[in-house]
Amino acid sequence: MKLVTAIVKPFKLDDVRSALSEIGVQGMTVAEVKGFGRQKGHTELYRGAEYVVDFLPKVKLELVIEDDLLEQAVDAITKAAKTGKIGDGKIFITNCEEVVRIRTGETGPEAI
Repeated sequence: MKLVTAIVKPFKLDDVRSALSEIGVQGMTVAEVKGFGRQKGHTELYRGAEYVVDFLPKVKLELVIEDDLLEQAVDAITKAAKTGKIGDGKIFITNCEEVVRIRTGETGPEAI
């Protein structure tokens, strides 16, 4: 099993969710986060005063999937979240040792 963590632009969330649903991903956790990468924020003008926005709004998705679905999931996220502009996001993949469903006590892939 793998833990896939994706950081994407907020307006791409529905596209990513739909793409993952189409390949059979049944659940995910979503959180609104702020951060920056190479784009290093930007400056904005508000009531005549210029200020720097260091942290940009992003959406963080986390999903645990079986190994055989990994390539499809990464493909789906990449295609759905891509705008071709800086700040499209990143995907991090880590090993997931164990999963336990609290309600039933199921473990491993059955708990996903």
